Amino acid sequence: MRIRHLTILLVVASVLLSACTPSQPTNKILISGPFEPVNNDPASTGYMFTRMQILETLIDVDNQGQLIPGLASSWSNDEDFTVWTFNLRPDVYFHDGTLMTADAVYKSLSVAFGKPTPFSKDMIANMEVVSEYSIKFTLNQSYRPFPSLLSNYATAIVAPATFGKFNRIKTLIGTGPYQITHFEPPHNITTTRFDNYWGEPAVIENVEYVTGHRSETRALMVRTGQADIVYNLDPAAVSMLRTDSNVNVFSDRIPRTTLVKLNSGHPILSDVKVRQALSLAIDRKGIASGVMRISNISADQLFGPNIRDWHIRSTTDNATNTISMSDADNNPTIKNSVENGDLLLNRKKAAQLLTDAGWLVGEDGVRYKDGSPLTLDMITYANRPELITIATAIQDQWASIGVKVSVHMENVSAIPSGHADGTLQTALMARNFANIPDPLGIMLADFSSKEGGDWGPMNWQNEKVFSDLKTLSHTTDEHAYKSLISSIMQEVQQDVPLIPVMYYVQQTATSSRLRNFSFDPYERSFRVSQMRIAP
Repeated sequence: MRIRHLTILLVVASVLLSACTPSQPTNKILISGPFEPVNNDPASTGYMFTRMQILETLIDVDNQGQLIPGLASSWSNDEDFTVWTFNLRPDVYFHDGTLMTADAVYKSLSVAFGKPTPFSKDMIANMEVVSEYSIKFTLNQSYRPFPSLLSNYATAIVAPATFGKFNRIKTLIGTGPYQITHFEPPHNITTTRFDNYWGEPAVIENVEYVTGHRSETRALMVRTGQADIVYNLDPAAVSMLRTDSNVNVFSDRIPRTTLVKLNSGHPILSDVKVRQALSLAIDRKGIASGVMRISNISADQLFGPNIRDWHIRSTTDNATNTISMSDADNNPTIKNSVENGDLLLNRKKAAQLLTDAGWLVGEDGVRYKDGSPLTLDMITYANRPELITIATAIQDQWASIGVKVSVHMENVSAIPSGHADGTLQTALMARNFANIPDPLGIMLADFSSKEGGDWGPMNWQNEKVFSDLKTLSHTTDEHAYKSLISSIMQEVQQDVPLIPVMYYVQQTATSSRLRNFSFDPYERSFRVSQMRIAP
C-alpha cells in the first residue's frame, strides 16, 4: 500500500513540478539527506562539515577502512605505542588565508579535547609542538589504534580565528576544498569552492545541502531535478527511482550493523545457551529480504566483510561493498548465504539449547523454569524506522521457540540509560563502526571489561577476551596481531554478548547529469570535489 501511495505521489508531483522547476545551474549542485546540522561546533556537527568537505582531519580513511594521510602527511610511534609524532603537510591554508602550522593544530585540538569525543581524553598525558610542522602526543599507556582517533570529525582542524571569547566558535574556518558562504541550522549549508586548496581543486563551484526529513520527499527532489544527490532512501523510494532513466541509484555497504544488545548479567541471559538459542532462532535472511528488500546483508558476526582482519571469513562474504540488487535477488549463492553461514537459522537446535538450560515449554507455548516464564523486554527507537519492524519480526521468531518478548519503542537515549542503571534486558540497535575506523579502538572501549559500553556488551564476563585485547593494544608483531584478532572474534561469536542481525546498506540516488559520483563507505565525505556536471 505504501509503494502504491508513493508511486501516485511521485507521478503527480513530477507532472506538477516539471513545468515549474527552473533550469538547473551548471556550476552548482544540491544535496539532501536526513542529517541535521544543528550548530557550527565540530564536536556535535563536525560530521556534516567533513562530509561537505569544509573541514578535514589529520588522518583520513580509505574505502577499506585503512588509515591514510590527511592533513598529516605521515606519523610514527615508539616501540610501545605511547609516543606518537605527526608530521603536517606544509603549505596548507585555512579559508581565511592563514597558514596551518603545528601551533594552529595544537590550538584546534586543545579545544576539541575539552569537548565530548568518542574516546577518553584521559589517555593523552601530553601534547606538544615539536616544530613548525610537527606535533607530538605522549599517552598514559600503550594504545596502538591512536591515529584512528584523529580521523574522527570531532578532531577536525580549524583555524585559530574560528574561536572567540572562552573558545566559543564564532565562525567555522577549515582547510577543505569548499568554504561556507551561508549556514542556517538545522536545515541548510551553502558552500563555494576554495581556490587556494592544498589538494586537487574542486570542479563544481557551488554546493548546497538541504535537510530533507522524509525519504519520500528526498526521492521526489531527485526525480524532479530539484536535487542532484539524495541520501538514506528507504526501500519503497528506491523501487520507484529505479524505474526513472534520469536517476541513478547506488547501494553500498557501510560499517554499521543491526544488533540485539543483551544484558548478560540478567538471570535469563547470563546462560550462554540461552544467548546462543536466541541467535539461532533469528531468520536473518527473511528479515534482510523482507524488511530491506536486499538478500545479501544478513549478519553472521559483529563486523561486516568490509572491515578487514576483524571479520572471520565465511560463506556470507560473496558480495562486494557495492551491491547489485539484481545480483542479490538472482544469485542463489548470495540468497542462501545464511543457511550456509556461521550463524545458522536452526530453531530445532535453539529449542534444544533452551531445554538443556532447563527451560521447558508450558501449555501456553511459553517456556518456564522453576515456575518462572521465559519473558524478556526489548527496547528500540524511532530514529531508524526499520528497527521497529525488525524488532517485531524477532519477537515473532523468538515466540516460535517459547520466548515471550515485549517490544517497547523508546527514545534513543533509553539504551545508554538502561545500560547505566542496569534495567535494560535486550535492545535492538544500529551500531556505527565508522566513528573510530580501527576496530581495536571499539573493542578496547566496549569489550575489554565487564562494564562493556552503551552500544556494546552489558555485564558480559570473558576474561580471555579481556586479556587478549589488552595484549593486542601493544602487540608489535603483525602475524601475532592478526592471529590474536581471529582468536578474539571467534570467542566473541561463540559467547554471544551481542546478536548480529543485519549489515547496513546505504541507498543513494543521483541525477543523471552528475558525473564521477562515488560513495564513501565510512561516510566521512560526500566527495563532491571529485564530481562534475555533465555539459
